[in-house]
Amino acid sequence: MTQEEIKQILPHRDNMLLIDEAEICHDQLDENGQPTTCTGAYTITGEEWFLKGHFPGNPVVPGVVLCEMMAQACCVLLAGRIEGKVTPYFTSLDKVKFRNKVLPGDKLEIQCKLLKVREPFYFAQGKGYVGGKLCVSGEFSFACIKEQ
Repeated sequence: MTQEEIKQILPHRDNMLLIDEAEICHDQLDENGQPTTCTGAYTITGEEWFLKGHFPGNPVVPGVVLCEMMAQACCVLLAGRIEGKVTPYFTSLDKVKFRNKVLPGDKLEIQCKLLKVREPFYFAQGKGYVGGKLCVSGEFSFACIKEQ
């Protein structure tokens, strides 16, 4: 998916849409035939708002922004499961680890996996890599509430 296609799924817009591309992987399906994995990516240009003060002269992508990037990729994975509901809302972050810096010019490649579903909650895992090196990982939960 291109960023324009992602905009059909996520309500985020500039400056908060933090994935450039995504792909739902159809090689792993759950018992209902729904995909359980996806990939996403974001290339850090160096012009992002979050780099201006983190840190001046030595820009590093903030950990909370890396978590948001992974969460947005996870939400793309949930898109086919939550029709008729609002966009998932973050309800928890767990087991988050930062292993390597993500810098301007880097392309963060994200892998997401749906771990379980307990309506209205969806539990997922995300990992972010640069050049094959693990930079960030964590587990997330989202609440998907029916639209009224």
